[in-house]
Amino acid sequence: MTIHEPQNRAYKLQSVVNIPVIRIEPSQGWFSLTLRELLEYRELIFFLAWRDVKVRYKQTVIGVGWAVLQPVMTMIVFTTIFGQFAKIPSDGLPYPIFCFSALIPWTYFATALNRSIASVVAESHLISKVYFPRPILPLAGTLAGIVDFSISLIVLLGMMIWYGVGITWWLLILPAFLLFALLTALAAGLWLSALNVRYRDVGHAIPFLIQIWMFCSPIVYPVSIVPEKYRLLFSLNPMTGVIEGFRWLLLGTASPDFSVMTVSAVVVLIVLTGGLIFFKNMEGTFADVV
Repeated sequence: MTIHEPQNRAYKLQSVVNIPVIRIEPSQGWFSLTLRELLEYRELIFFLAWRDVKVRYKQTVIGVGWAVLQPVMTMIVFTTIFGQFAKIPSDGLPYPIFCFSALIPWTYFATALNRSIASVVAESHLISKVYFPRPILPLAGTLAGIVDFSISLIVLLGMMIWYGVGITWWLLILPAFLLFALLTALAAGLWLSALNVRYRDVGHAIPFLIQIWMFCSPIVYPVSIVPEKYRLLFSLNPMTGVIEGFRWLLLGTASPDFSVMTVSAVVVLIVLTGGLIFFKNMEGTFADVV
């Protein structure tokens, strides 16, 4: 036995050496994430988004009613404080519907941003075990809120009928502004979700950031009360174009300033591109840090 043991060890070592080793690594390069790769993992994106929806309403009494309760209660508070007490103008529209038409895209954006930021840390058990394109996580977080958005939109349409506001074919263009809100949430989510992995302070600061962002958006007030000299600065907020677009398509308000919307779109594209670059550079350390 002792004579043949070195030969056996050598044979075993040779067998181990000849076994092919497959090493799975993230793609390299700033712009290596392609649409083809996202299409290959489209089932995973759908699964993660749908799982978030089911978990959100699991073991709840009201269920999907929470999708309506939050914006409706916020509308009642804002209508009482800003519509009745502060007498803020609403472009000739009933203040409840003026406010609610802005709260729908804003609530979707805020929810999508929160889910997108927390997505990487929440899926740490997946990141440390299997490979998939990591930007899928923030993207799935933004898609999950579309269900809540659709339910709230039905409530808004009912309010429009109640207040005698006509529903027009312009409603068919609404998905374009929803996509605008999604890309805005994704752009910010890519930056902040990557930072949240290394600096958990980001998660604590997000509620404050969203609160400040809300009052910098024309939810409780129209853009018309913003002085002209501040309009360009105001347009740097992408949600300004989204909210004004919703009111224009749904309520028939004056068409938004398309120069403002162009500036907002350019800002989103710049932040989104930078977010993808930053996220791809950081994702190699996610499994070690998270």
